[in-house]
Amino acid sequence: MMTKLGNRARLAAAIGAVALLAAACGGGGAGAEDGLTGSVVVSGSSTVEPISVAVAEKFVAANPEVAIDVTGPGTGDGFELFCNGETDISNASRAIDTEEEVPVCEENGIEFIELKVAIDGLSVITSPENDQVDCLDFKDLYALLGVESEGFEQWSDANELGEELGAGNVPYPDAPLEVTAPGEESGTYDSFVEIVLEGIAVDERGQPEDGPFVRPDYQASANDSVIIDGISGSPTSLGWVGYAFYVQNPDAVKAVAIADGEGGECVEPTPETISSGDYPIARDLFIYVNTAKLEDSEALRAYVDLYLSDEGIASVNEVGYVDLAEEDLAATREVWESEETGTREG
Repeated sequence: MMTKLGNRARLAAAIGAVALLAAACGGGGAGAEDGLTGSVVVSGSSTVEPISVAVAEKFVAANPEVAIDVTGPGTGDGFELFCNGETDISNASRAIDTEEEVPVCEENGIEFIELKVAIDGLSVITSPENDQVDCLDFKDLYALLGVESEGFEQWSDANELGEELGAGNVPYPDAPLEVTAPGEESGTYDSFVEIVLEGIAVDERGQPEDGPFVRPDYQASANDSVIIDGISGSPTSLGWVGYAFYVQNPDAVKAVAIADGEGGECVEPTPETISSGDYPIARDLFIYVNTAKLEDSEALRAYVDLYLSDEGIASVNEVGYVDLAEEDLAATREVWESEETGTREG
């Protein structure tokens, strides 16, 4: 099944096409710079990748002599490349880790500017054929996906654990439980663990503070398109992805409403519920810019200028994510204009 996002071949073809079109038409348009050349290398989160791809398409249409490479191996892998000085920009679906990743950047002399660009609502998804599950709370998700659910092959295998936890939607269907979800290299994995599973595992179940928190026996991928295919291919599947991948594939998957806490309201992910914070699994999305590379590359500076312009930031909504509040976008632009380095998160 062809999905609409996360396809590197699609990026290459699209950028190549707009580059040829721009060359034929003489360039111009948003972000155009006279005679601008060079390259920009962007890697990291597959969740943020569609935004950076959309901005790249706009940029190359106006600046056909600039080559932009955008890949999405995952937030963790992206930060490894970034802190080794191998990329100009790191896409991230979580803030950089101040205990593990920032020290590596510092050791390698990599300074960065952290820019919040969008809001995402992690979407818990299943097959549209699954009419037995419409809402789950955090304890349900722990019973089905947490480390103690290893070996559960049927949804109903989690009944005893769910009852012990006081989960709100027990009993679960007597149907195969086939999980496809992000792997450990993904910031989407990290965010789901931090928001949904970690507190229950440590505070209520006495699990070690350093994990693991997720059952190891599932199909893991850093490629959201692979996750969409896995979920759509099983009528009683379960997994999670970034919001854009859910809304771009409405015929392939359905979102499960989420409740936070005992007796909590079941809330579906929508732009309104994600922006308001009513949807319980919302998170910020970022790009990180290498300041040394910024000094040496007019193309890199121009690309980020376009990214944060009205034309560029419109890409957030165009690909299916949620716009920052006006004051948050203003704060991001101020950080960029002042070239303030370091992280303000965590």
